Amino acid sequence: MRLRLFRPARSARSRAPRRTAALASAALVGALSLTALPQTASAAAKLDNPYVGAKTYVNPDWSAKAAAEPGGSAIANQPTFVWLDRIAAIQGTADARGLKAHLDAAKAQGANLVQLVIYDLPGRDCAALASNGELGPTDLAKYESDYIDPIAAILADPAYASLRIVNLIEPDSLPNLVTNAGGTAGSTTQCATMKANGNYENGVGYALHKLGALSNSYNYIDAGHHGWLGWDSNLVPAAQEFKKAATTNGATVNDVTGFIVNTANYSATKEPYVKITDTVNGTTVRQSKWIDWNQYNDETTYAQGLRTALVAQGFDSGIGMLIDTSRNGWGGSSRPTGPGPTTSVDAYVDGGRIDRRIHAGNWCNQSGAGIGERPATAPDTGIDAYVWAKPPGESDGASQAIANDEGKGFDQMCDPTYTGNARNGNNLTGALPNAPLAGHWFSAQFQQLLANANPPLSGTGGGGTSDTQAPTVPGGLTVSATTSDSASLTWTASTDNTAVTGYDVYRNGTKVGSATATSFTDTGLSASTSYTYTVKAKDAAGNVSAASTAATAVTKATSGGGGGSTSGLKAQYKNNDSSATDNGIRPGLQLVNGGTAAVDLSKVTVRYWFTGESSSAGYQSFCDWAQIGCSTVKLSTTALPQARTGADHYLEVGFSSGSLAAGANSGDLQLRLAKSDWSNFNEADDYSRGTNTSYADAPKVTVYVGGTLVWGSEP
Repeated sequence: MRLRLFRPARSARSRAPRRTAALASAALVGALSLTALPQTASAAAKLDNPYVGAKTYVNPDWSAKAAAEPGGSAIANQPTFVWLDRIAAIQGTADARGLKAHLDAAKAQGANLVQLVIYDLPGRDCAALASNGELGPTDLAKYESDYIDPIAAILADPAYASLRIVNLIEPDSLPNLVTNAGGTAGSTTQCATMKANGNYENGVGYALHKLGALSNSYNYIDAGHHGWLGWDSNLVPAAQEFKKAATTNGATVNDVTGFIVNTANYSATKEPYVKITDTVNGTTVRQSKWIDWNQYNDETTYAQGLRTALVAQGFDSGIGMLIDTSRNGWGGSSRPTGPGPTTSVDAYVDGGRIDRRIHAGNWCNQSGAGIGERPATAPDTGIDAYVWAKPPGESDGASQAIANDEGKGFDQMCDPTYTGNARNGNNLTGALPNAPLAGHWFSAQFQQLLANANPPLSGTGGGGTSDTQAPTVPGGLTVSATTSDSASLTWTASTDNTAVTGYDVYRNGTKVGSATATSFTDTGLSASTSYTYTVKAKDAAGNVSAASTAATAVTKATSGGGGGSTSGLKAQYKNNDSSATDNGIRPGLQLVNGGTAAVDLSKVTVRYWFTGESSSAGYQSFCDWAQIGCSTVKLSTTALPQARTGADHYLEVGFSSGSLAAGANSGDLQLRLAKSDWSNFNEADDYSRGTNTSYADAPKVTVYVGGTLVWGSEP
C-alpha cells in the first residue's frame, strides 16, 4: 500500500502520553448508544464469513510466473487477489486474462471463492505517484459507467452464481482523506482536491452499492495499516470516514462485509517480542522512535482495535477483518529471536521488532521482506482470514521513471537512493533497485520473498527448510466451560523437532479458528446444541499433526443461569501482561451486548477473580485507558470471606454512566492492579487469567446487572 502519513501532524514524541482515552470524545460515547442497523434481505442471506468452507481461486496468470521461478512452486498454488486496476483489465490485456475468463477458470478449478481488487477511482492514489490511475479527479461518471457497471454486470451473470466474490474496495483512497488531505506535513494538493470534490467517497459508495446488491458478493473496504491510522488521533476519524463513504451514493453499512488492513504493505501480522504495553526501565515503548506513541505496533491488534471503533460507528457487530500477509513474514537471518536489550526503549524495540524496515512509512519494494503467513480462515479473534491481496513478485513501483500507457508515474519512495521526506522521517526508502512498473513482475523481489519467508518454505533452496516431521498430537482436549452461545476448550501442548507455532481448532470437522496458546473459545453457537471439537498442531514448516481425540460440548439453554447470558451481555478478555510474576495484573476487558435491547451501564458490574498471595496486602487499581473514557470507569477490590479455587479477591469494574446499545461493545478497557507495597503477584493460578493476547469470550470473568449474575461462572 502506497502510504504514507504514519503519525499526526504535530510530533507525538513532544507530548506526554495520555492516560485517558483520546478517543473518548462525544462522537465515540454517543456511538455506544447507537441501535443496531437492520439488515436487508439480501444481506441476511449472505454468509457471515465467506472464507469458511471455501476453496479459493488460484490465479493461473500469477501462478505460472511464480512456478517459473526457482523454488516458486512452493507457493505457486496459493490463492491471490486479481487486480482490476484499469478499465482494460475487465476485458483482459496482452499480459493477463479478463474478469470473465478468471471466473470461468475458477469454475474449472472447482473453486467457489474469487478475490478481486477494485482499484480505479478518479484521482487514484493521491499521495503517491507509482500507482496513479487512468481517471482524472472529476471522472466519477466514467468510473461508474465504464468501470463499476461492467464489473457488476459480469458478476451478476447466473453462470457465476455459485461463486463467492470477495471485493477489496479501492486501496489507499479513504485513508488518504483522513491523513493527507490538508493540515498535515504529509498532505498533497491532489488529496485535498479529492476530499473537496467527494469523488473518493462517491466512488467507494457507488462500488459498495452496486456490488453489495449481488447476493454472492462480499465487500471489504481498504483500511490502511497500523503505521498509517493507528494513532488515537487517526483511528476514530478513519472509522467516521469509512462510515461516511459507506452511506454515500446509494450505499449502506449492510453493503460492507468487513475491512482489510495491510494491503500491499509490510507491517508484521504480530510482533511476538514487542508489546505495546511493555515498559523499559519504567518508560513505555510507545515513546520509542519506531512506535512514536502509536496505539498499535502490529496488524492484528490494529485490525481488532479498528473493528471495535467501526462497530461503535454503526457497522454491524459481525463485521470481519482481513489481513494481507503476502509479504510481511520478515524471516531470514535478520529476524529477531527474542526481545531487544533493555538499555533503552529504542534499543528494546529496534532489537526485538519483526518488521525490519528502516521506517514504518517505507512502502515500496522493501529490502529484506519475506513471504508471510499463508492464507488461512478465521486465524484470530475478529479476523475473517489471512489473505494474499498483493501477489508476491508484483512490483510496488518503478525505481526510476519509465514511460508507460498505464497511468503509472514515478515515485521517489521506490528509488533506493532517495533520502526520504516528512512521511518517513527523512530516512532512506529501503527500496530494492531495478524495479519495474507497479504490478509488473519483479523476479529479484520474488526470490528475496522466498528466501526470507516466515513461516519458512520447504524446498525453496534459500531460507527454506527440509523439515517434514509433524508435531505430536495435542492431548487432553477438554471443554472447560460453555455458555448459551460459546464453548471454551483447553488441551495439553504438542511437541515438535523444531517448534510448534500454533493449533487449528475444528468444529464438526470444519476449521473455525486458530490459537497460539493451548486454549480457544468458539463463539456464535446455538443454545442447547451439541458440538464436536478436535485440535491439530502445526509447525513453522507447515507440517500438521493428526487430529486430537474429540471432545463434545453442549451449549447451555438461552434461559440458563450462571454460565449463560440472559441479558445478552458477555465479557471478553485479553492478557496485556506476558509475565505472571511481576508486580502488576493487567487485564484487558470489554463488554459485548448481544441482546436485543440497550443496557444501562450504571447497573452493570464486572468481576475479575485473582489470588493476592498476601492476606495483609492492600491493593490499588488503575484505569490506564478506556475507549469510553476512564472517567466513567469505577474500580474497587474486594477480599473474599473464604478463599476459593484460583481466587481470594476480585477486582470489580463498574460504570458511572452510559448506555451500551444492542449489538455494540464497550471497546477496550486497559486495567491494572497492584499491591500497595508493590510486591510481586503469582498469577499462574488466578481464576480469571488467560494467556490469549487478543479479545475472546471469557466465561471466568463474571458480569452482573443489578447484582444478578448474567454471564460467566464464579470460582
